[in-house]
Amino acid sequence: MSASDTLSFLMAWAAAPLRVGSVAPSGATLAALMTHEVDAAAGPVLELGPGTGAFTRALLARGVKEEDLTLVEADADFAALLRRRFPTARIVECDAASIRALPLFDRPVVGAAVSGLPFRLIPPRKAMAILEGVFANMRAGGALYQFTYGRRCPIDQVVLDRLDLEVRRVGSTLRNFPPATAYCISRMNTTARWDWRYA
Repeated sequence: MSASDTLSFLMAWAAAPLRVGSVAPSGATLAALMTHEVDAAAGPVLELGPGTGAFTRALLARGVKEEDLTLVEADADFAALLRRRFPTARIVECDAASIRALPLFDRPVVGAAVSGLPFRLIPPRKAMAILEGVFANMRAGGALYQFTYGRRCPIDQVVLDRLDLEVRRVGSTLRNFPPATAYCISRMNTTARWDWRYA
């Protein structure tokens, strides 16, 4: 993590703390944890709130092609930085809640999504809009990877239930500032929910 990236993040946080959610970019250990289940086989990958590109670099290191990356970033300064650093990735400068209405892809092709958004600070209605947009673009078997600095998944269970999504804890790292936990969010396995008593 470079000093310039830390300064950029601190300035963005000071300008909009509810949107940025952290005073520093994610460290290499958290980036590795968030991306270790994603590789080139995922095909197109969607990243929400990439900031300075910590997770983006980790995705590239995992073999994801830069041209397969669609980076959704609301902050204009971060979006400009991402265009310079990842010139063949697609940068979409907008609020992540807008992707529900944007034709990002002509069909659900995304194999994985990685999020740096501060869901603990996002109201449930907006969180639902973001998740609807992500999973509308995601093919069967795809998953969203989300981290939090808290003790549980940062997305309300009510929101997950309404969208038929389930959560799996991926792991935690103390070697990040602050320490963080990563989660995998995917469509609920309806077969697993089948109850023989009502057959």
